[in-house]
Amino acid sequence: MLLNLFNEMRAAKVPVSVRELLDLINALKQRVTFADMDEFYFLARTILVKDERHFDKFDRAFGAYFNGLEKLDEHLQALIPEDWLRKEFERSLTEEERAQIQTLGGLDKLIEEFKKRLEEQKERHAGGNKWIGTGGTSPFGSGGFNPEGIRVGDAGKRQGKAVKVWDQREYKNLDDSVELGTRNIKIALRRLRKFARQGAAEELDIDGTIDHTARDAGLLNIQMRPERRNTIKLLLLFDIGGSMDAHVKTCEELFSACKTEFKHLEYFYFHNFIYESVWKNNMRRGAERTATQDLLNKYGADYKVIFIGDAAMAPYEITQAGGSVEHWNEEPGYAWMQRFKEKYKKLIWINPYPKDTWAYTTSTNIVRDLIDDQMYPLTLRGLEEGMRYLAK
Repeated sequence: MLLNLFNEMRAAKVPVSVRELLDLINALKQRVTFADMDEFYFLARTILVKDERHFDKFDRAFGAYFNGLEKLDEHLQALIPEDWLRKEFERSLTEEERAQIQTLGGLDKLIEEFKKRLEEQKERHAGGNKWIGTGGTSPFGSGGFNPEGIRVGDAGKRQGKAVKVWDQREYKNLDDSVELGTRNIKIALRRLRKFARQGAAEELDIDGTIDHTARDAGLLNIQMRPERRNTIKLLLLFDIGGSMDAHVKTCEELFSACKTEFKHLEYFYFHNFIYESVWKNNMRRGAERTATQDLLNKYGADYKVIFIGDAAMAPYEITQAGGSVEHWNEEPGYAWMQRFKEKYKKLIWINPYPKDTWAYTTSTNIVRDLIDDQMYPLTLRGLEEGMRYLAK
């Protein structure tokens, strides 16, 4: 029956292989978990899912699989003879428990009374000595104290979880097809990392300390080393204003995450497209500008460059001199983009609009051609793909 679970995973786009399915089957054979659906959920997720961005897809597939299984269970129960169930139930009782059941008039009387009260009860009940509920002394329910009863459900102390974990879908904002947020944006940036030990020796070197202490016949010899840092150098250029106003919050989150992840980070703003100047302070964009040529001269070819913008504008803003909507540009925007490409080996463009809308905007297609189609959507998957390209 796990083949159906495997098929649900594949249908939900969870990258699971036959090898992982066999591992799950083997774990069940070894009784890592037994007769507990919640434990099976965690076991299956641990074995089948290798990347947390697929947790939400897994939850949906798991829920679909077990919803179908519960319906199948109802049909199977209808097919099992009542006499067989009664015999199996009686076999599980001790002599003392059988004697206690007789105080209610025997097993038949207990089952008959249970059905009667189930029909009469209209709401959940906790405590007490009659209704089917939790924590009471009634012979029916869960988590109570009557030794002569029938346990109904798992709502008492035995359960611990009131809602099925996979139905809660706590990981839905990790789905790699949704827009980025503060929780998952750093996950994608981790693709762009190159570590080296730099700076002062301020971090305890455990391995070095053990080695030198052993060399000194057990005399403690503490060794320090420089902290391990991400050496990637990043140059961010944000499109600001106009149609980008709707994406300010997401861009702020992206910028904040980049500042945390990258020690060597420089940023500038532009409007619509890159021209002969950029700026750092949007309040003084008219008075304090940096010449784009100075930027190209200052930041070396070892920098990775990311443009963030919707690429939605009039085509002449890219192709024509004087095309800027804010000032007269002596050279067309595409000439400056070509200079960026000549200087920097790795350059990408992050677009906040969905990828399936890009083809409808002429300017977006022009930008994609200029940057050799290295445009990525502002989603977890898109940003990860962009970081993977920059890291090559």
